[in-house]
Amino acid sequence: MSDRSLLSRVARQITFRRAVSVPALTAAWCALWGSPSAANILSGLLVSSVAVTRGMPARRGGIRVVPLVQLIWLVAVDLVVSTAVVVREVLTPTDFTDEAIIAIPIPPGGRVHLFLSYVAITITPGTAVVAAEADASVIYLHVLHADRRDEVEEHVLTLFDLAERALPLPLPSEVTT
Repeated sequence: MSDRSLLSRVARQITFRRAVSVPALTAAWCALWGSPSAANILSGLLVSSVAVTRGMPARRGGIRVVPLVQLIWLVAVDLVVSTAVVVREVLTPTDFTDEAIIAIPIPPGGRVHLFLSYVAITITPGTAVVAAEADASVIYLHVLHADRRDEVEEHVLTLFDLAERALPLPLPSEVTT
């Protein structure tokens, strides 16, 4: 195989999604390890490169900017609002929390974005994904305020919907190998 044909094959596999995903996943990797050291960056590049090339098949135009910005905005607002709620709960002498584990059914289209959605849910203080059904049909969340169950469920479904619209992927049943 000539160098030109190898380079052209590699160039065809580089899509916008992959070009954006590799640095984003590498940054997430470094954040999880706590520092952007040379070893973390190199291992993050390796792991993210394998993940994007061996994951779902690449599709042209797979990133929808408006829903992606809406998703990022929603998560950012969630961080601010939920942090304020948790700070208020910690600083008040009376405990107003009514903790609960709630089950939320996941729509089929949202199941291809489980990791993204789990992270978006869990990074906001006051909620955490604690379990999921093996077939990814239901997730179980720990919440600080059980009386907000309906609001939390609607919000989680909005996160799944935005993730699905921002990064459309074929359902596992639609993937042909």
